[in-house]
Amino acid sequence: MNPLLVAGIIGGYFLILIFISVITSKNADAETFYTGNRRSPWYLVAFGMIGASLSGVTFISVPGEVGSSNWYYFQMVLGYLLGYLVIGTVLMPLYYRMNLVSIYTYLEDRFGFWSYKSGAFFFLLSRIIGSSFRLYLVAGVLQIAFFDAFGLPFWVAVLTSVVLIWLYTFRGGIRTIVWTDTLQTTFMIASVIISISYIKDSFSWDWWQLAEQVTVNPKSQVFNWDWQHSRHFVKEFFAGAFIAIVMTGLDQDMMQKNLTCKNLKDAQKNMLWFSLTLVVVKLMFLTLGVLLYMYAEANQIGLPERTDQLFPMLAVNYFPLVGGIVFLLGITAAAYSSADSALTALTTSFCVDFLGFNKENFANRKHTKAVVHLGFTFLLFLVILAFNAINDQSVINSILKVAGYTYGPLLGLFSFGIFTRWQVRDNWVPYISIAAPLLSYLINAYSEDLLWGYRIGFEILIINGFLVFIGLYLGRKKTT
Repeated sequence: MNPLLVAGIIGGYFLILIFISVITSKNADAETFYTGNRRSPWYLVAFGMIGASLSGVTFISVPGEVGSSNWYYFQMVLGYLLGYLVIGTVLMPLYYRMNLVSIYTYLEDRFGFWSYKSGAFFFLLSRIIGSSFRLYLVAGVLQIAFFDAFGLPFWVAVLTSVVLIWLYTFRGGIRTIVWTDTLQTTFMIASVIISISYIKDSFSWDWWQLAEQVTVNPKSQVFNWDWQHSRHFVKEFFAGAFIAIVMTGLDQDMMQKNLTCKNLKDAQKNMLWFSLTLVVVKLMFLTLGVLLYMYAEANQIGLPERTDQLFPMLAVNYFPLVGGIVFLLGITAAAYSSADSALTALTTSFCVDFLGFNKENFANRKHTKAVVHLGFTFLLFLVILAFNAINDQSVINSILKVAGYTYGPLLGLFSFGIFTRWQVRDNWVPYISIAAPLLSYLINAYSEDLLWGYRIGFEILIINGFLVFIGLYLGRKKTT
């Protein structure tokens, strides 16, 4: 694909995003950046959240991962539904009742200062790492499609990516994100449908034949019943449920969108339709993964060394021009729909949770907010470069593994707060929150030796959260 065409497509796409930013930031007051003034239509939030949940990881990494682990990922997707049910019935009523801007202020009300700061810290850590991994993918695609042609290094692609995000989020904040996510979700889903359609036509199939071919392909195997395998159904299902709870329900990024709805009822409707639609969209990505491997085999195309590179390689080098353009729009939308809201959420959490912003002083601290927003932009840039230097596996696996360690303390803290009436020794909480992930790592490393060949998978999140819960129980006070 011509590099100048690539530049024109991406440039035009971001001009649209900046235009949306200008429109949505009109008449914005100081609170708009953080809460959207609680006026977002629930259906708009639900549709936009699909893009934010999928990100560039789903767009590239999930189809590629089909070659390594079939459709085992869908076992986790089924578990998501249970997790979203818990979010809608347990967490959302709590957040709306307390009228929260940052969801981690709940921990201060429930336990105290150090619990609050510990929760906010682990969110910041989780989101910085997760968002950097996601942006790493789109920077890699830009490098292949544009920057390599001019001999520019990878750091230039990364810097370009993060600066573009900063440009359209620094003014409107979460109100802008709700609208740009809607546009980006549309591009993403359209890209997948068109890619599937192109491969279908290349085989001269109709839609029924496509469904039959995908169904009988060994790579479309969903369930794994080998109890020693890290992708066993029970482990994947419950890991999926807890991952949904922590990466959506205990995540300021995702909950900040939900909290812009007018009321609890609208937010719960948003969660219901979002969860059902997400399952269908995930199936589309897994179907695309099977088709990509079939297409490569039929055309005798050598597979790339890393599965994450399969879709970009085929779309840019082997699909027709329209297919390449659609892919480029899709991956750009997928990556930025997740990263832009993460940048806004990181800024919100740091300003509210660590700098003490509140509704009374939002207007007086605009300059500080702008500095924090820029600071997190630069931090994402540095972490992406570090990840590029050390990563050697599928990005979807990297994100889920890291989430098991960084979100575990949040799972333990919130579950102890919601499901018990005990108070804790607040000054113990930071030590418990650090010790539990370290102990989880050791358990994971030696699980096969200690547990008769049992290999721990993504359920390390549950183990981590349970260790935090036990630590809080042992350090509880006698009062309730």
